[in-house]
Amino acid sequence: MKLGDGVEQAIHSVSVLAGLPEGGLLSAAALAEFHGVSTSYLLKHLQSLSRAGIVKTVPGPKGGYLLAKPASKISLLDVVLAVEGPEPAFRCKEIRRNGPSPLLDKHYRSPCQINAAMLRAELAYRNELRSVTIEQINAQVLASDDDGAIVARGCKLMDMHLRHLS
Repeated sequence: MKLGDGVEQAIHSVSVLAGLPEGGLLSAAALAEFHGVSTSYLLKHLQSLSRAGIVKTVPGPKGGYLLAKPASKISLLDVVLAVEGPEPAFRCKEIRRNGPSPLLDKHYRSPCQINAAMLRAELAYRNELRSVTIEQINAQVLASDDDGAIVARGCKLMDMHLRHLS
């Protein structure tokens, strides 16, 4: 399974937004610069996150983004579905019915076993992503940062680009 680059950018952006102080927000340009990605591409994914109720958008020249709910209530699955959409990765087209020697419909009464196996795998994948929150990811990152470099990088971003709700 291959997820688009937008999923990684969205998860990292939500993770950064989870570290904002109360009333703080960051512009899309600041998030894009921090991650070394295209602002226009990131904006597309931030809009998807906003439509999904994961982030709030504050319009205007002093505007930006902040979380719409606590990081403990945002799962990795929430972010993936916001960016990629709800469709399963595997979509059965019933190609077993194609070809030069099609069988009668009675041979296709049972669900396609390949589709059934793929949907079970999708369910396991989604359940795992559902069980991991942004808050947990951030806690793991902070626990693994022995020399404080990750925290220092985040603080530098905040010092340079933090905005406040008016």
